[in-house]
Amino acid sequence: MSIPASNLGADHATVQMLLDRLHRRIGAAGLAAAAVIPGLSAQVDQHAAEVRDLLGVQGRRPTLAALASYADGLLDGATDRGWQAPQHDLAGWVDADGVTVRLTALCALAGGTMA
Repeated sequence: MSIPASNLGADHATVQMLLDRLHRRIGAAGLAAAAVIPGLSAQVDQHAAEVRDLLGVQGRRPTLAALASYADGLLDGATDRGWQAPQHDLAGWVDADGVTVRLTALCALAGGTMA
């Protein structure tokens, strides 16, 4: 899922493609699980706040291009270390790893579902 960083800022279609793919692979299931697992919800919220602080400009929500670029880098590093997208059932989300929770938070931010 690697997209050159130079393309992420300029090509809205590429940005949207990466975020849509991430949402299908992780975000949809993770956000559904967070809606019913309070501990996971709190983790996703914390990760979203950290990402907002890291990528946001003066307290504003990060741009979709910034979120996609961050997700792309996170995915590259994680897959280089052997991480694979989870195939969780609902119960499996209770023990979701940090990369998976961070990616779920990125999906929440991209979809505007986190305050």
